[in-house]
Amino acid sequence: MPVDFHLSPQERSIRAAAAAFASGPLMQSKETYMKLQNHHERFQATRPVYREAVAAGLIKGQIPPHLGGTGGSLLEAAIMVEEMYAVEPSAALTIFGSGLGLTPINLTGKPEHERYLTPFLSGEGEPLASLVFSEPGGVANWLEKGAPGLATTAELQGDKWVLNGDKIWATNCAGWDFQGADLQCVVCRSINPTSSSPSDDPTASIMILLVTSADIQANDPDAFQVVRHISTAGHTSCSGPHVRYTKVSVPAANVLCPPGTGAAIVSASFDCSAILVGAMSVGIMRAAFDAALAFAKGDNRRGAVDLLSRQAFADLLSGIKMQTEACRALTWKAAHCLESGPGDYDARRELALSAKIFCSDACTKVVMEAINAVGISAYDTDKPFASLLNTAMVLPIFDGGNVGIRRRHMQELMAKPTYDAWASTYGPTSSSSS
Repeated sequence: MPVDFHLSPQERSIRAAAAAFASGPLMQSKETYMKLQNHHERFQATRPVYREAVAAGLIKGQIPPHLGGTGGSLLEAAIMVEEMYAVEPSAALTIFGSGLGLTPINLTGKPEHERYLTPFLSGEGEPLASLVFSEPGGVANWLEKGAPGLATTAELQGDKWVLNGDKIWATNCAGWDFQGADLQCVVCRSINPTSSSPSDDPTASIMILLVTSADIQANDPDAFQVVRHISTAGHTSCSGPHVRYTKVSVPAANVLCPPGTGAAIVSASFDCSAILVGAMSVGIMRAAFDAALAFAKGDNRRGAVDLLSRQAFADLLSGIKMQTEACRALTWKAAHCLESGPGDYDARRELALSAKIFCSDACTKVVMEAINAVGISAYDTDKPFASLLNTAMVLPIFDGGNVGIRRRHMQELMAKPTYDAWASTYGPTSSSSS
């Protein structure tokens, strides 16, 4: 079959629906939440639009059909993310944050865990999910032998797991009322058995516990606490606070990934999200281009011709356009490849990492190029450029920082004796398979 870059009818339909939601309810939510001063209050003000997203199937659409959802391919998800990020990234991140929170269950796909998905399949209410991973002090070296590893621990006591520790940056983890999300997939370190040595493989103790809002309510009132709401430069209506678990007891059946199996699912979850960060980047770049183009056509800076007729401006603008197109192509290729190949998982994973790193790095440069082209007018908050830059600056450093995590993962892949540089494009080469 020849290479085909045309969107299918279903993909075109998804794009149109996402664009309509973005330009309607999503954009209107920003007009509402920006009237509020405090970050956490802005988050709570997005609850109505999140309810609309649930009713529109945007949460159910992040769960695969074999688990009762209507989710499609990663490429379809990337298309949807781009459309929403081009209009209103902050409220969109809350929606896609729930998708990331559900990803570990999507990947494991065990029948005994399907009951946790019920609130997210109903099409009603505002259920939030969260993948709770990062910790104060960072997690870049969490699997290094001889290091302390994750500080959040779980201990099996009878028929209960008891959770202790602090987490931070996990989108949606505290829920709308800051008493815990409807579902938290908490990445932690088992301390059963308690004895270990520096030579032990840290992955052997990594597990994922499912913590529901009902579990939180069944514990003491101070068992789950928000230590601090974090105000951020961009994504100004999202919630990813510093939270603390103190002897949070959950049933033994709440284990999604037993010790020794959790690290692989965490890695696979962030491989999927890496591609979506690529799509987020494309959405921001697209918005920067559109805004700069409109400015160039409508302003002459007191000259005889509009700015688009000036070569310096046109050169910057054409560069923005080309980088946006290149990043979209890489993101779409990575999305298709991760699910469909060619190449083994390492080869397909490399493209996902590439999409995250390359596109997020390019995004910050592109927005600055748009700002330099527009000039001092870009400093006006009535223009979108400052907001775009505030959003762009986090893309290289969240979801696994490009320097501390993602590039190191690429290094690890390249260092393997079996590394096949072009397998994700052409399939395994004869030299790699011999």
